[in-house]
Amino acid sequence: MIKHALKDRSKRQSATIFPTKAIAISTLILFLSSSLRHALFQSSFDLAIFDNAIYLISQGQTPFVTFRNLHILGDHAAFIVYPLAFFYRIHPDVHWLFFIQALSLTSAAIPLWYLSRATGLSRSQSRTVAVAYLLYPAIFNINLFDFHPEVIAVPAIFGAILAVKLDRMGWFIAAVILILSCKAVLALTVVGIGLWLIISSKYRYIYGIIAIGLGCAWLAIATQLIIPAFSGAEAAAVDRYGYLGDSVLDIAKNLLIRPNLVLQKIFSGSSLGYLFLLFIPVGWGLAPQQLMPIIGASPILLINLLSESSAQRNLVHQYSLPIIPWLFLIVALSLSNKQAWIKNQRRIVIWSIVAFLALAKYGYFGSIYWQNIDTWSATNKAIALVSDRGGVLTTSDIASHLTHRQLLKLTTQDFTPEELQKFDNVLLNLRHPGWGSSPEIAEAIFAKLKQESLFQLKFQQDDVFFFTRVTKNS
Repeated sequence: MIKHALKDRSKRQSATIFPTKAIAISTLILFLSSSLRHALFQSSFDLAIFDNAIYLISQGQTPFVTFRNLHILGDHAAFIVYPLAFFYRIHPDVHWLFFIQALSLTSAAIPLWYLSRATGLSRSQSRTVAVAYLLYPAIFNINLFDFHPEVIAVPAIFGAILAVKLDRMGWFIAAVILILSCKAVLALTVVGIGLWLIISSKYRYIYGIIAIGLGCAWLAIATQLIIPAFSGAEAAAVDRYGYLGDSVLDIAKNLLIRPNLVLQKIFSGSSLGYLFLLFIPVGWGLAPQQLMPIIGASPILLINLLSESSAQRNLVHQYSLPIIPWLFLIVALSLSNKQAWIKNQRRIVIWSIVAFLALAKYGYFGSIYWQNIDTWSATNKAIALVSDRGGVLTTSDIASHLTHRQLLKLTTQDFTPEELQKFDNVLLNLRHPGWGSSPEIAEAIFAKLKQESLFQLKFQQDDVFFFTRVTKNS
């Protein structure tokens, strides 16, 4: 009897602490994956933006990203980058961002586990839902795609929903503020939370009113005041909705008065394919009777469907992140009400594994991530020669390794060789000119450098060339 009781207690404790163990393993996998991708020179533009801005903040400098020609707040009003600079004050290293991203994505399993318990699921069922979340293909894929502050919003969205369940107003407001600090467009997610709470009779209206109020207020402040003040232009990505207007206000107006354009986009082949990829990993638990939470995801889902950019309709880029928590709330509710298509926990895990194997981009480590390996050694040697503080001109693939400085520019199509005099270091890879460039652009810059008396060739190997500015003592 005592032995049996101890065995049951051990099982309960194991189930209770499961998310912590799973998070540790998943975080390590995601961290190592993104670190390896970076080491292979596959990190690119977005990582360089945030690494550069956060480094400058940590040094007490203005976070003006020169290769974007933009203050970081003029991009997406992501104030969360300021507290992230604390880690760079300890030691400035881009791997902090890989760790923060991995931990943010995996730690969302903690509030999800408690949320599952709050919906009435058993410990083992809650464990199964957490496993399904950690195996959701987009979690692995998005972790590989550079770094984006909105990953921090994922556990916060789960936390906000859980706070409502537990009637913790302070937690709810804190979670909402954290969500809003990650990216201006996440104000729509907060509005979605409010709409869901008000429409669903099961929850307190006051939470919904607060969410809608904070979301609408921040959306207006961020898009109409902060972003224009720091960028001198409309919010980023407005051009992706050019057929609806050239400003946030015009787009909002045309969404209401031109429903035919909206319906054409929603029911297009690319949109339907996107919805299939988004829903199929959790298709086992999307009971029609429990789809009410999709209201919370609907604002972000709508802007993804309406965008002219295909990047917003796949499982690789970060745009679908705010939708994921709502999918798992639906499956938790479906399971707790015994309405899930599949109720057997082992079959749910098998479904999730198959979905991961089919849709996760782990295969990139055996293919496209090795495309720069022929110049890997030479590139590392050249990077080691770059001065710590001087301005650098280089390719997008190399840029994220040289972002800890004020002046950094990319050899993209908008760069002209006449601008070379601004820099102290120029690092080119003629075989792999990088995103936004071409062999012709790289060759033109290289030819100009050979003609310039201001620069001296310091290193060359495997079509990798490093030039430095000639000093008076040279």
